[in-house]
Amino acid sequence: MYRILERKDLNSDVVYMKVDAPAVAKKCEPGQFIILRVDETGERIPLTISDYNREEGWVSIIFQKVGKTTYLLDTLQQGDYILDFVGPLGIASHTDNMSRVCVVGGGLGCAIAYPQAKKLFGMGLHVDVIAGFRNKSLVFLQEEMKRNSTNYYLMTDDGTAGEKGMVTKKLKELIEGGANYDTVIAIGPVVMMKYVSLLTKEYNIKTIVSMNPIMIDGTGMCGGCRLTVDGQTKFACVDGPDFDGHKVDFDGLMQRLSMYKEQEKHKCNLFRGIE
Repeated sequence: MYRILERKDLNSDVVYMKVDAPAVAKKCEPGQFIILRVDETGERIPLTISDYNREEGWVSIIFQKVGKTTYLLDTLQQGDYILDFVGPLGIASHTDNMSRVCVVGGGLGCAIAYPQAKKLFGMGLHVDVIAGFRNKSLVFLQEEMKRNSTNYYLMTDDGTAGEKGMVTKKLKELIEGGANYDTVIAIGPVVMMKYVSLLTKEYNIKTIVSMNPIMIDGTGMCGGCRLTVDGQTKFACVDGPDFDGHKVDFDGLMQRLSMYKEQEKHKCNLFRGIE
C-alpha cells in the first residue's frame, strides 16, 4: 500500500499526487514510469514519474481524468492509499552529447517534459522549454518550468495565455532565429510529436519522443505497447519510452491507440453513472 502524501487539482481535468514510495524514489530517473493499480479489482495503468525526492522518499505523478481508472484514482485524497505502485520501469532518458536542448511539451505531456527539463537544466545545459495548451485554464507547471529552463515559451491555441499558435510555430521561429539546438525532446499528443519530428527532420536536428501507448504488464510480455520504429517492432515499456522521433511510425501508432476508444468511453461512462 502506498500513501498519498499530497493531492491537488492543477486544472479541471488534471490532478497532481505526491506518493510515499521510497523504493521507487531511490532508483528512478527522468523518463521512467510506474504502473499502478488503485484497488484489487482495478486495471493496471502506466503513469510517468513527474518528480521525485530520494531523501524524503516520494515520487509525484500527474494524470488526466480520461478513463475509468483515472476517475477512480481521482476519488482518492491525501492520506488515502494506492494498492500497487510498481517501478521505476522503462529506460531512463539519455542525457549525453547534449548542450543546447529544446523541450517541447503539449498538454498533459508537460508533466513528462518537466522532469526532463529539470534534469538537463540542473546539469548546466542551455534548455529552452515550449509548453502548449488549448487555453489559459489548462496551463499548469508554468512556474516550475520557468525555474528549470533558460527560456520558457507558453503557447495556447486561442491566445488566452502566452502566444497564440501551435508549439511547432514557436519551435520553427527559434530554429530559424539561430537557436542552434543539437537536440529536441517532444512529449505530448502523438499528433503533436509527429509534426514536431517532421519539422526537426527538415533541419536535421536529433529528436526524441516519449511513447505511452496501451500498456498492461510493463515487462514486454503482453505486447500491448508495441509500435514500429525504423521498420522494427518495439515495446514502449522495455525498449522505451524514449525513441528517435524521425523513425517512429506515428500513423500506425495513432491507429492502434484508437482501436478501443468506444470500449474505453463506455466503461468510463458506466463508472461515472452517465450510461
